[in-house]
Amino acid sequence: MELYSGSITQFIDDTIQNQIAVKLHDVFFEYFGYNPSDSEVSSWRNSLRAVKDIFLVSRFADHGIVLEYQLPFSSRRLDCMICGRDEEGKDNVVIIELKQWEKCNIGVSDKVVTWVGGGNREVLHPSVQVGQYKAYLEQNHTVFYESDPIKLNACAYLHNYTLGNDDSILSSQFETYLQQYPLFSSTDVNNLSSYLKKKLDLGNGMAVLERVQKSKYGPSKKLLQQISKVIKDNERYILLY
Repeated sequence: MELYSGSITQFIDDTIQNQIAVKLHDVFFEYFGYNPSDSEVSSWRNSLRAVKDIFLVSRFADHGIVLEYQLPFSSRRLDCMICGRDEEGKDNVVIIELKQWEKCNIGVSDKVVTWVGGGNREVLHPSVQVGQYKAYLEQNHTVFYESDPIKLNACAYLHNYTLGNDDSILSSQFETYLQQYPLFSSTDVNNLSSYLKKKLDLGNGMAVLERVQKSKYGPSKKLLQQISKVIKDNERYILLY
């Protein structure tokens, strides 16, 4: 399930005409039977304007986009997925995790403390969160692991965040995640544009989007093997053969 999908040109027009949050709201109500919160609608409106600007800088036109995509077998939704082909002509999808954060402090392990939901709370670092989404899709969506799989990449865009000296969000404890799933701040428009163009510049994104939408959900063989090993190694579980 997704709340919005289509061409990037249509998305840009819907955003410029201030219709994108309205369309997301209407589909949300049709699917769930109740209205999204005002804060969620506001975040759609603000974050997607920033994304639209990135696409204009990148001069994207021949691409597909999915917003608020529900992960298979989960209630979690991805903020944004962009579909296209990379510099080698390979089908590619980039997940973008969007945050309206303005600052944060270091939390425990892979978490940070920031203002969300009306208070300071400990939440996953954005690169950790989007990395988990990427891994989950690669394990549970056939188009990302079967023959000729679509390449999957992930990044975070904190469009209101201005990085300070020795900023907590770039702490060394997050270095591994940041290298795999880069984080872009409010002043990184050109850097994010370059990142997306490297992955998606050859376009043809609607065909890639169609592949994603037509493929089936199901755990990969690798995931099943991992689960089987965990169960076999744990004496609390009994397997019947």
